Amino acid sequence: MRWCAITNDTAISCPYCFHHCQLKEGQSGLCHARANHGARSVSLSYGRVASVALDPIEKKPLARFCPGSMILSVGTFGCNLNCPFCQNYELAGAGPDTLVTEELPPARLAELAYSLREQNNIGAAYTYNEPMVGWEYVRDCAKEVRALGMKNVVVTNGSVTEAALAPVLPFIDAWNIDLKGFTEDYYKWLGGDLETVKRFITAAAANAHVELTTLIVPGKNDAEEEMRRMAEWIASVDENIPLHITRFFPRRLVTDRAATSAQTLRELAETAKEKLKTVIIGNV
Repeated sequence: MRWCAITNDTAISCPYCFHHCQLKEGQSGLCHARANHGARSVSLSYGRVASVALDPIEKKPLARFCPGSMILSVGTFGCNLNCPFCQNYELAGAGPDTLVTEELPPARLAELAYSLREQNNIGAAYTYNEPMVGWEYVRDCAKEVRALGMKNVVVTNGSVTEAALAPVLPFIDAWNIDLKGFTEDYYKWLGGDLETVKRFITAAAANAHVELTTLIVPGKNDAEEEMRRMAEWIASVDENIPLHITRFFPRRLVTDRAATSAQTLRELAETAKEKLKTVIIGNV
């Protein structure tokens, strides 16, 4: 587990996620993507792109937003969770000195997205690592993309505060948000906070199209009752929010269990359908 700097009289408290890392001048938080510079929490990943690809929108995954289209997907580095099974740890676990990046200012990103219209590109998606730890770049890119008449998508763990979400929210057309489980104990295993994610989902769903994704890890978040409570809560926000239930495969530090069975996914999907209109099984 990665930890923040120890609190002291000269430290600032980063306001942008629930960790509220206490940072001395020059120190970075556990996300590796923000640091204290001049008594402010500033982004270290702004414009430093580590991955770019033109993806089908369904890969985000988004099943009910512009189906059949493509979207220019970009990722930087850093994440404020520490999922032991992370499939993108090369980006999510990286910092400014551990990854090769290329400068891609917002206006250039928007121009690139616009140039790909003939390939059925509808805009830009901020994804691969946790984009919201570098929310300033997402906001500025999204403004430029929106100005060209194109759409913006964010794929996120939803684990940031309103201070990070509010400046971005007006410019995003669709979100895919990880609702990784529905117990605080499970979120603690990931270094996260369930209530923060629930607040994020509620705010996003009031302003844009939202779809949710839950990766089912055998023996961790695969209980029928947990899925039932999760579906009930999602329905209390909006029963029309699509839920993607996806399959775990052994990755990174979690190699002590087999991939999730297709039967488990089918059973949990049926449970979720008791409350939700759209439940989609993925990765099978």
